[in-house]
Amino acid sequence: MTDAPEAPEPITPAVAEAAREAHGTNPWRLRDFRLLWGGRIAAVLAIQIQSSALLWQVYEIARRDHPIEEASLYLGLVGLAQFIPLLALTLPAGEMADRRDRRLTVAASIAVEGLCAIAFLAMALHGSPPLWGLLAVACLFGACRAFLAPASQAYLPMVVGRAALPRAIAAQSIAFQTGAIAGPALGGVIVGINVPLAYAAALGMFLFAFSAFLLIRTNGRPERVEGASRRWDAVKEGLKYVWTTRIVLGAISLDLIVVLFAGVALLTPIFARDILHVGPEGFGLLRAAFGVGAFSMALYLARFPIVRHGGKWMFAAVAVFGVCTIVFGLSKIAWISAVALMIGGAADMISVNIRQTLIQLSTPDHMRGRVSSVSMLFIGASNELGEAYSGVMVRLLGAVGAAVFGGAGALAATGAWARLFPGLRKADRLG
Repeated sequence: MTDAPEAPEPITPAVAEAAREAHGTNPWRLRDFRLLWGGRIAAVLAIQIQSSALLWQVYEIARRDHPIEEASLYLGLVGLAQFIPLLALTLPAGEMADRRDRRLTVAASIAVEGLCAIAFLAMALHGSPPLWGLLAVACLFGACRAFLAPASQAYLPMVVGRAALPRAIAAQSIAFQTGAIAGPALGGVIVGINVPLAYAAALGMFLFAFSAFLLIRTNGRPERVEGASRRWDAVKEGLKYVWTTRIVLGAISLDLIVVLFAGVALLTPIFARDILHVGPEGFGLLRAAFGVGAFSMALYLARFPIVRHGGKWMFAAVAVFGVCTIVFGLSKIAWISAVALMIGGAADMISVNIRQTLIQLSTPDHMRGRVSSVSMLFIGASNELGEAYSGVMVRLLGAVGAAVFGGAGALAATGAWARLFPGLRKADRLG
């Protein structure tokens, strides 16, 4: 492993602002954004490859001694192990992102994630690692994500400025979906060859991402506000802002409830192995299909961002996402399942893009770390806690029943949130 390059001296806020104004709404003209974008792809690619290997490995170990329904509970434990530290640390991490250098926080978090990849690799080379060991490393990985997400989200507006933010968010979504497509697909193929190789590939990607963030020069220190609160008071201030800003609260909570019900990431190894019977390669295809749809939509939004009627577009997209989850649950044909996930991914990308834009534009810079941490806590609850929830629902309803019930729940939540948050439904301009 080669030494990472030394971090360059950060450029001053005044110089950074002048560069952002000169490049207008096109973030791609900014060197630091290109580095940030490349680092984002590498990090997401690493996470997805590692996640695919971990889910497959845990399910294979569990299925040696347990039927499908009980083995699914072990997959739920993977999500729960990552959610517990996320729950405990995300709010303090958001407060830290409003005090400390956001760029260095992201780089340090990625470095520790690389250490987790080394631990997974060492256990995979052992041959038959204990489940408790895999879950323990997953727990540490969840703690890293607690610090990574709020610092990363709050740093983006500092790099590109307000004018370029909608296009930058769409471009960041492209980076995420590139990793979301290639990661599961590569993970499925590599796992079919050798599980340790998948963890080694993830380690290489983490090293690349770490180096990219160290090369960014935009100052990551947030603005200091006179009379800044003590740490716990600052956390409460961020929570109060989210609670009293209805657009932000509605956008964050809608993501929580919909993905909690309709997230199907945990179900893909079950469907691939025991319902569709397509093996690890098909597992990679199903994992990638969602990302293909999201990636395609992200490309479109980067060129033609939604600037009007944002609330209506978001609610319509969430409804489509719920319908696609139901179709995925009922399908017994692999290509229909993949198409349902693909369309669901495109719909989810519309929702994510609008939601993130509304949150960023509605939040002052000195509070972005804390608001992003609350958003990340809700996203973490919907993803990791959602995996634990899905494991329980599979135990109670079976895999097909869990997917159909989740899709129906997402549709019901869409209607309820449209009534509870009329301001979010009526949100118009996104820029």
